Amino acid sequence: MPARAPGTRPRQPARLRIAVALATALVLLAALTAGAVAWWLHRPLDLAQASVEVSIEPGTSPREVARLWVEAGVQTSPAWLYEWFRWSGQARRIRAGSYEAGPGTTARTLLDKMVQGDETLETVRIIEGWTVRQMRAELARSAHLRPATAQLSDAELMRAIGAPGVPAEGRFFPDTYRYSRGVSDLTVLKRAHAAMRARLEKAWQERDPDTPLRSAEEALVLASIVEKETGLASDRGLVAGVFVNRLRIDMPLQTDPTVIYGLGEAFDGNLRKRDLLADTPFNTYTRRGLPPTPVALPGMASLRASVRPQATPALYFVARGDGGSVFSETLEAHNRAVNRYQRGGR
Repeated sequence: MPARAPGTRPRQPARLRIAVALATALVLLAALTAGAVAWWLHRPLDLAQASVEVSIEPGTSPREVARLWVEAGVQTSPAWLYEWFRWSGQARRIRAGSYEAGPGTTARTLLDKMVQGDETLETVRIIEGWTVRQMRAELARSAHLRPATAQLSDAELMRAIGAPGVPAEGRFFPDTYRYSRGVSDLTVLKRAHAAMRARLEKAWQERDPDTPLRSAEEALVLASIVEKETGLASDRGLVAGVFVNRLRIDMPLQTDPTVIYGLGEAFDGNLRKRDLLADTPFNTYTRRGLPPTPVALPGMASLRASVRPQATPALYFVARGDGGSVFSETLEAHNRAVNRYQRGGR
């Protein structure tokens, strides 16, 4: 072996030199990446408009939350947002609600907002039995709710919430909705529409296997009628039972709320005999089966009653004046009840 010259250092093996270079490069890359991430986290996000709104439903995954923000107008990569949520360790702490990203919002403050549930909330209540027209009027009156749909027809409204061609009536779940100040009414409507879809699907999955209803859509229509015809909650199952019995034997439903709905704004509060005889698609005296669309917004109790009605032999019922109804199996017994409770007879 040749002798090493005095004062010289042994040469490092080639593999060691390469390993050191790679390690150095990785450290530099990590530092650059960390710097880029820190810059991105603290830099205001680019927005497609002055403010971006997102409604997060319970159970929405962090990956879906990131996608919703980008689709709404946050101009960044949904993968970056998701990875930030995940890397922060707070992804599972994101709360459901309506949020707004405005000028100056960063990825960090956006996540903080959702984790803290940082909303300035107002509430609007949609009542069981309301029509879509009544619901929209209530939204128009609601404080700090931007009227983005005020000039839209019902058909245009349904297109805007992603349900083109679907009739608007009956498609929004009656409930109390909280919303951030300044968000659009479309945000609330989307939530109410999604809530009705979910609850209708749940009710339909729990239906009586012997129901004469052929689809969830028919269940929604029947539920809207039950909602309008029920004065006492304890009568709801029996009211549904009467209508289901009539559907089974192809007997006209003969329910006043459908006739009133068909009259629209022409109804003056007094239902006359000529109204019952005037044929419209919603006149269940002149036409058999269910009307073409719901006639109101049904609540969960009416949805359940329509698919699992209370067993009853009754084919008739009449309001007795105290909110409840009298149920009869025969027309003769029904006429006696009508005479007593509606005409003041004894």
